[in-house]
Amino acid sequence: MDDLQSARKNNEIDMPSRDLSQRFVEEAMNTLFPISARRTKSCCAEESLLYQMESTLKLLLLPVNFKLNDTIENITQEFMVQLPSVYRALLKDAEAIQKFDPAADTIGEVIIAYPGFFAIMVYRLSNVLYKLGVPTVPRLMSEYAHTKTGIDIHPGATIGESFFIDHGTGVVIGETAIIKNNVKIYQGVTLGALQVKKSLAKKKRHPTVEDNVIIYSSATILGGDTVIGRNSIIGGNVWLTSSVDSNSVVYHKHETKVRTNLDESKIINFQI
Repeated sequence: MDDLQSARKNNEIDMPSRDLSQRFVEEAMNTLFPISARRTKSCCAEESLLYQMESTLKLLLLPVNFKLNDTIENITQEFMVQLPSVYRALLKDAEAIQKFDPAADTIGEVIIAYPGFFAIMVYRLSNVLYKLGVPTVPRLMSEYAHTKTGIDIHPGATIGESFFIDHGTGVVIGETAIIKNNVKIYQGVTLGALQVKKSLAKKKRHPTVEDNVIIYSSATILGGDTVIGRNSIIGGNVWLTSSVDSNSVVYHKHETKVRTNLDESKIINFQI
């Protein structure tokens, strides 16, 4: 205990609360989409939720106050000003999911039940704070979404309109990735870096995906110079470290062999 207490005294750093960041995400979800918490749609109730979310954000920013480029009041105000545009972007994301996923009956179902939408929502909120120069808090938010959905989107990524993540488990999108409009990706997709050297921290390390691209499950696309041209389709299990022209189809060729009419004695011996 003495060693533990000594270490705490020597390394005591005030950091934003993980629990508070999770509460902020849930408050934002309930404020933007009252159906997610069966809230009343009255103007007074919605205004109250906005004030509550604003207050929670200010508390979150207190521990990193000395690292901010502006006052907590100004950053919070700017975040609230950008909420309507975030809301409109999220509606387009929900519409894209509802349109292209045969299992999605309504936009309401997408909003309250789809992990892909939840991860995108947290990304769009955290991205606003990231661009405002807020440290740590955006990562806490994105890690909350990661924990709940298995989808890991860095808040620094750049993602355009009508983004569609289907299923989503295992999706990884790196900090400097650029995803343009009407892109669809499936579970297990990685948009990652070729190298993870600390010296490359300020450089573009992750791919660019242009408009109308579809990337199927377990595809891995690496490198800051890698560009997937518009209207392209990247098949499942593809591994890419170089650019692809527009209107391309890239697929992984593999061979599966099935043996039939095996001798019964050999099957028994094999099982033993």
